[in-house]
Amino acid sequence: MRTSLLLLAALGVISVITTPAVALKSKWQPIKNITNPHVQDLGTWAVVKYRMVSNSRLHFKQVVSGEVQRMTEGMNYRLDVQVSRMDHKDAMYKAGVLEEDKPLSTIRKLVSFAKAK
Repeated sequence: MRTSLLLLAALGVISVITTPAVALKSKWQPIKNITNPHVQDLGTWAVVKYRMVSNSRLHFKQVVSGEVQRMTEGMNYRLDVQVSRMDHKDAMYKAGVLEEDKPLSTIRKLVSFAKAK
């Protein structure tokens, strides 16, 4: 009986160690200062990154609105981005950007980029 209790205890410790951590998230909040240079830089970065993978000719104009969500590993952004197309007409796109804080740097990931409906 003692052996089985030790075995169960050991299995419990192993399952605790191998269980992946859940990313803690806050609720989505509107970005209060949309003209903040960091927010505008995120929009610029999203358009440039999208151009690299899609070979499109969109040009960043500005982030007009957005939401932010604090996560364990960083910040999650939903941005409404105004761009200029090749025909010089403006269009709106929705960009999703994850900004992860690492010990020596910040890593950005373009999660989504689509024409707004």
